[in-house]
Amino acid sequence: MRLEKNRVYVMDCLEGMKLIDDGEVDVIVTSPPYNIGVKYNKYDDTIPREKYLDWMEEVGKECRRVLNDKGSFFLNMGHKPTDWWVPWEVAFRLRKYFVLQNIIIWVKSIAIEKKDVGNYPNILGDISVGHYKPIPGKRFLNDCFEYIFHFTKSGDVELDRLAIGVPYQDKSNIGRWKSATKDLRCRGNTWFIPYETIRSREDQRPHPSTFPPKLPEMCIKLHGINKTKLVLDPFMGLGNTAVACTRLGVDWIGFEIDEYYAKITERRVKGTLLQFIDG
Repeated sequence: MRLEKNRVYVMDCLEGMKLIDDGEVDVIVTSPPYNIGVKYNKYDDTIPREKYLDWMEEVGKECRRVLNDKGSFFLNMGHKPTDWWVPWEVAFRLRKYFVLQNIIIWVKSIAIEKKDVGNYPNILGDISVGHYKPIPGKRFLNDCFEYIFHFTKSGDVELDRLAIGVPYQDKSNIGRWKSATKDLRCRGNTWFIPYETIRSREDQRPHPSTFPPKLPEMCIKLHGINKTKLVLDPFMGLGNTAVACTRLGVDWIGFEIDEYYAKITERRVKGTLLQFIDG
């Protein structure tokens, strides 16, 4: 069986990736189950920890096989206040197969006081933006971030850092050193990406844990669109990686065990394509 591009397959990712050739994939962007008790339709997110870690190691091993030698594997991992170790335990299992080239903090919500910013005319007052799930009680702070582990095979993959760059706040930095030739600098490893405004419950609510399309879009741009021929998402969910790829004009393949989620992915991709046609 030869997999068609730009399609989500209703099958286990370990079985699906066996159908992909060695080194065929340029970028992997995915967010697997975190094993923290999230209620999915078909997946049990409460399996014994060692069994979960063994499974994630097998997924990581297969990801290494299908990934190009100069490819990037962006793994989004979350946690819960009573269990901070899950992302790092997964990362340490994958250490056998990858170099951890970058750690990116996905900031979902942030509060900034004007007095801490300084005299920047674009910032007029205190800022509190983004979305988070409030945590009740007195032990834990509200959880406003997740990890994006950027794995590569060698640790020396060159990135297109300015593809997701940001303008300088202080314009006097432009030309101050050789690399600052224009009003654009590396964003760094903290990315504020809020969830998109919910316009349809069917689009956003059916899946209990998903990242916004902008997250995979930024990952792909960072790796470099010109050298990205194929993107893989082993845990497709509602298809946000597929939507991002469609927006960028990049081919993709995804796997998802839940047929309901896969159908939503297909519909959203068609909707994204129609936007380009109408536009």
